[in-house]
Amino acid sequence: MVWNRRIAYVDLSTRKVVQSDIPKTMRQLYLGGRGIDMYLLYNHVKPKVDPLSSENTLFIGIGLLGGIPCLGASRCDIAARSPLTGAVGDSNIGGFFGPELRFAGFDHLVITGKSKEPAYIWVQDREIEVKDATHLWGKDTIETQTVIRQDHGDDDVKSLVIGVAGENMVRFANVRTGLKNSAGRTGMGCVMGSKNLKAVAARGTMDLEFAKPERLLDYCKEMNDMIIGTRWAKAQSRWGTMIIFSNTNTTGLIRTKNFQLNRLEDGRDLEPENIDRYSIGTSGCYGCIVHCRHRYVLEEGPYAPIFAEGPEYTSLGAFGTMVNCKKMETILVANHLVNKYGIDTLETGGLIAWAMELYEKGIINDKMTGGLKLNWGNEEAVFELIRQIAAREGFGNVLANGFRDAIAKIGNNSAYYAIQVKGMSNLHSDERPTPSFALGIATSTRGSDHLRSRPAVDMYGLPEEVLQELYEGPVSSDYTSYDGKSRMIWWQELLYAVTDSIGTCKFQTVFCAVHAPKWNEFSKLIQYATDMRFTKTQLMQIGERIYTLERMFNLREGFTRKDDRLPERYFKEPTPIGFPIAKGKTIDREKFEAMLDEYYSLHGWNKNGVPTKKTLTKLGLNKEPTHLI
Repeated sequence: MVWNRRIAYVDLSTRKVVQSDIPKTMRQLYLGGRGIDMYLLYNHVKPKVDPLSSENTLFIGIGLLGGIPCLGASRCDIAARSPLTGAVGDSNIGGFFGPELRFAGFDHLVITGKSKEPAYIWVQDREIEVKDATHLWGKDTIETQTVIRQDHGDDDVKSLVIGVAGENMVRFANVRTGLKNSAGRTGMGCVMGSKNLKAVAARGTMDLEFAKPERLLDYCKEMNDMIIGTRWAKAQSRWGTMIIFSNTNTTGLIRTKNFQLNRLEDGRDLEPENIDRYSIGTSGCYGCIVHCRHRYVLEEGPYAPIFAEGPEYTSLGAFGTMVNCKKMETILVANHLVNKYGIDTLETGGLIAWAMELYEKGIINDKMTGGLKLNWGNEEAVFELIRQIAAREGFGNVLANGFRDAIAKIGNNSAYYAIQVKGMSNLHSDERPTPSFALGIATSTRGSDHLRSRPAVDMYGLPEEVLQELYEGPVSSDYTSYDGKSRMIWWQELLYAVTDSIGTCKFQTVFCAVHAPKWNEFSKLIQYATDMRFTKTQLMQIGERIYTLERMFNLREGFTRKDDRLPERYFKEPTPIGFPIAKGKTIDREKFEAMLDEYYSLHGWNKNGVPTKKTLTKLGLNKEPTHLI
């Protein structure tokens, strides 16, 4: 049965591997993927551990439904204590590695210690070996995957890898697989680099056995038809997540020149249809009918030839609006470079945009930047800083540890201009007109985050009776309102925790399509795949358990209510341009604090954001850590 895949404990220091079964009770409590990883994180990582020490543990887990043919059921979770924030380190990645790990007999890997020499973990049909990776060290993320396949003489080998940024322990280095897929946030590539772990490679030929295979296949077909029938999926399959840009930039919901403006004027070349000049088709993850990423080719220019995938909406902001670059080709080159070096798109773009504003204001100068002219729109400076950050050279090394370390080095009120929460950069969205989004980035357990709770459907102006039915309580249909928005964030947190734990794609649930699959559909998929039965209420409680355990981890690491905050600029600087609905907006501090109180209450936490004894007992968390696995 699919839920009976194993967990393996791999000690890189001794190269010892221990395998065991995952108790069914763990599935009933946490499902898999992110859920079980968060349990492992709380139970296996000691309080206050140095994220770069051998005592930090790395977790890799595929979702419970990984490998079924619908909803992009390929998602794999990677977790550790974050070297960027010190909080929950957790990132999600698609592609084909997760299902391949399952085909090889494993759902979860617990990686401890540190290898003396560069190493990679080889997983094949219930066997695990730690192998030498000296010949892989120094190679980029694409070359590394190619060489591993060549070493094993098998083009079907799938790998999670780091690039030179991970080797150099850039604190926001990511983990990559394929041409595009990235576990981008919180620095999991840095943790791999600190362990001298270059890659985890898998090849499996073991069948997946499902409880009710015929009913499962029929229902997967129904789910795929449901998804591709939504206007959102149809647009996404044509333009990818870039489709969001057209609406948000026109309205005035995109931060530009770091945080000075909320719309990119004359940004026509960044409109998604311009990818057609470079695209040679689209591709998707395992089990996905949408195919949301373009494969593109650049045949001219100093970085040519480039064959890559993307870009995402996030790259349009990171290397376009935030740094005031206005050419699609700039985005495509920068997207390729960060993926090649293995660093987080958002963090890199956010730090460069911040540095450009500091340069404009005279807080940093040519002496500090090594002569690099950090003027708005200077694409060559963007490309060079990407390289410097990955290599830890020059001014790039000032940025390579993230905002907190860079602020400490630069000083001189530089913190005011940093758009970050808990040490992690925000998406290029401007949340001043959208209180729900603002609450979401402030409260996320990972730091500033659009993937832990963002209710994109808030932007649609749906009838309030539709929203009330969805969120099971009063919610305003006006996205500039504060009424009911804490409920939206709470509900989406629970949904996304479950989504990440069954291993399906967030874009194929209630993210941008209100009638997309959610609790009841998840329940049927789980039943047909595993014969385990969960009601909607039980699944919501699992989501609550996961999110509360993440909160407990952060509290243990010293995070409190004061860290659930927004940059001061959200309260002090009104949005200067945009449509009337978006112009002149700030976040009301008093209303924000009231939203925060309500949000804590919905979770069953007190006014300081600490889970009550009643809540812990209800969720079965009152005795953690329990070390059941």
